[in-house]
Amino acid sequence: MRVYVIDNGGQWTHREWRVLKYLGVETKMVPNTTPFDELGEVDALVLSGGAPRVALDVERMGRNGEYLDRADFPVLGICAGMQFMCGKFGGRTDPARVPEFGKTTLHVDDEDDLFVGLPRQFTVWESHNDEVSLVPPSFDVLAHSDNCPVEAVKMRSRPIYGLQFHPEVEHTEHGYDIFRNFLRIVGEWRK
Repeated sequence: MRVYVIDNGGQWTHREWRVLKYLGVETKMVPNTTPFDELGEVDALVLSGGAPRVALDVERMGRNGEYLDRADFPVLGICAGMQFMCGKFGGRTDPARVPEFGKTTLHVDDEDDLFVGLPRQFTVWESHNDEVSLVPPSFDVLAHSDNCPVEAVKMRSRPIYGLQFHPEVEHTEHGYDIFRNFLRIVGEWRK
């Protein structure tokens, strides 16, 4: 299985790559300026978090829009990756009412495929000034926190998922399990 991490300049992008590598996936980090056709044969993409504040400087997200338009395989957006994704499909990202940094409690509203087998509440690690303020009409909200109403989303018609929190850091409980669930989704898509 080949899953590439699109590097949007996030502070923990290398950790996303490292978790995938640890889980036995063929992976590499790819600059977000890479044309889709140059990605080659991939089974899924992870759109990393990013230094840019998506609500304020979308251009710094490179070719993420092209990847979302052309991918016929699963995509997981993390933090800025999720915010961009939601904006791309008709939602909106704005400055957070309460920016979150550090640990918070995630409340899983719909386990769907991404949270299968996980508790309905657990600790996750946050690092965001912006948040999705309007969910695209084609998406469902899967989780929230006390300060952020949109912590996880899924597109209804395609295997496209987003997480506001960071599953790749060790402070997030069940982070590796979330990646395993995503890889299971990828494996089922490949059949």
